[in-house]
Amino acid sequence: MHLAFLGPVGTYGEQAARQLATLEGLDPVVFVPKMGIRSVIQALAQGDCEAAVVPVENSVEGGVTACLDALWEHPDLAVARAVVLPIRHALVGGGPIEAVSEVLSHPQALAQCSLWLAEHCAGALQLPTSSTAEAARMVRGSRFRAAVASREAAVEHGLEVLAYPINDVAGNCTRFLLLRRGPRSSDGPLVSLAFSLQANRPGALLEALGCFASQGLNMSRIESRPSKRELGEYLFFVDLELSAGSQPLERALTALRPLCEHLALFGAYPLTNLAVDGAGSAIA
Repeated sequence: MHLAFLGPVGTYGEQAARQLATLEGLDPVVFVPKMGIRSVIQALAQGDCEAAVVPVENSVEGGVTACLDALWEHPDLAVARAVVLPIRHALVGGGPIEAVSEVLSHPQALAQCSLWLAEHCAGALQLPTSSTAEAARMVRGSRFRAAVASREAAVEHGLEVLAYPINDVAGNCTRFLLLRRGPRSSDGPLVSLAFSLQANRPGALLEALGCFASQGLNMSRIESRPSKRELGEYLFFVDLELSAGSQPLERALTALRPLCEHLALFGAYPLTNLAVDGAGSAIA
């Protein structure tokens, strides 16, 4: 089993990938780091890997747009399982905080630590990278550069932990999806789907969402993304809780389909909330 994740080694994506592999009972597994979320999904879509792990939503910064867009573009991929991983950022580097003039990290990580950085590294230039672990790799050997990354990344790249934790919100967490090729299930405690409406008219979205309400389906997330065809046209990504099985979902989709131009069911799947142990590592 080859499992792709957002690399390099030491990212939160790798932590999530290892947890998901354990939860799914995948053994043996070859973990394949990729640069960029789209590269992760392409590796799965093109058959280079049998599974992929990608971040889809952060509790502070919201949806990961590259993941949402890729799910819509690849109807042959299905969500098999999800985990919610606590995120505990550290400032890592090779010199004292006072000497730091550049801070590198993934844009979401920088945003999740913006208040801390404004207070403790006010004069430092913030530079985006493809991942937190890539940022850690890039600051190795420098005394004036630091990275926002995990403590695991600091160990991997021989860096000091200059401050921990530095995320602005203590409950910061990210949901990661395990994707595989094949049919999309409608049987599970949580389901993800997306749709575009046939017409932009008053009450159209309300009518569509009413299909879920009429079946007693609780909507735990809704997010819009541009269709990329014209201004003002959107796709709507929705998560629903299936506490009463798959029958209410099937009835809701039957009512929803005539209202939609396109409707995509990404799959129903189990979700596991991970905790953090005393060392700051995620545990199931």
